[in-house]
Amino acid sequence: MALAPVPIATKGAEHSAQQFRMMIKDLARDNQGVTTGTDLKVTALPTPGAGVQIGDGSAVIAGKKSPVQGYYNAYNIGTDTVSVAATGGVGRSDMLVLRVEDPEYEGTRDPKKDPIVFFEVIPNVSSSATAVPAGYSAIPLARIDLPASTATITNAMVKDLRRIANPRRERILYPYYAQDPLVEISGTSETWRTFPNLTMATIAIPAWAASAKVVFSAGGIRTAGGNVWGNFRFMLGTIEAGQYVAIDDEGTTARRLYVEMVETIDLTTTAGAAMRGTSQAFRSRMRTRSSNAGRIGVDATTTFKIDVEFTEGPL
Repeated sequence: MALAPVPIATKGAEHSAQQFRMMIKDLARDNQGVTTGTDLKVTALPTPGAGVQIGDGSAVIAGKKSPVQGYYNAYNIGTDTVSVAATGGVGRSDMLVLRVEDPEYEGTRDPKKDPIVFFEVIPNVSSSATAVPAGYSAIPLARIDLPASTATITNAMVKDLRRIANPRRERILYPYYAQDPLVEISGTSETWRTFPNLTMATIAIPAWAASAKVVFSAGGIRTAGGNVWGNFRFMLGTIEAGQYVAIDDEGTTARRLYVEMVETIDLTTTAGAAMRGTSQAFRSRMRTRSSNAGRIGVDATTTFKIDVEFTEGPL
């Protein structure tokens, strides 16, 4: 295969379909999938029945019949529907894919009259299948797991298989510097509290984000007065981190500690979805434990670091 002698967008030149497909491959960074987290989502019909509906959106599909076939761009405007056959005495799993069948490489479709890109239901796949059959120029959209003797498909039967070709990411670092005078908590309450009692940062959550990976750390936490037993975590908007790390040390003299925790916040849950596209408060949360005998404090030598990375995913 020789070098294509005329690059794309050369005035007065002719360009082959293959050149455009290879350009799509380059622009897609050799990745295939839907374009954004809301594209081509498969759901039950408004009145559940023997089929599903596919929403708006676009995708990039890799040609699999030749190493130089390139990539295809496809888009759906409005809502399309696809029929799914009923089951008999046993259950069945079907896979709904967006497929390309280019007659230059396979099949006998005529681009002048036949669809070259189309939705296809592949019947009888494994109940754990997530990838299209080998050799298919296609991307998976959903697996439909039908119980026995079923003709009506509900959302509970639809397993989302979409992947974003090039998911967006956004990472932001927020430092927070505590101030004098020293403030402390003590006791054995086991109750989580905002400490220090303020908002450390107001974080803009992208509307496209499906998750937030958070690294939260504090250096120079002061412990004193006895054996200190406590915990440290964060709260983003209405969601409190499920994990936490220990603040525990032995002794009675004042000392300084470094603590760090890492957690992923799911922004596809009901609570998470309500925060997408809004700005939310970030707070430090601490508690003392029933065995605590000392005090946990912060002052001007205490520094907090909030490192957040938002990642796009299917919504």
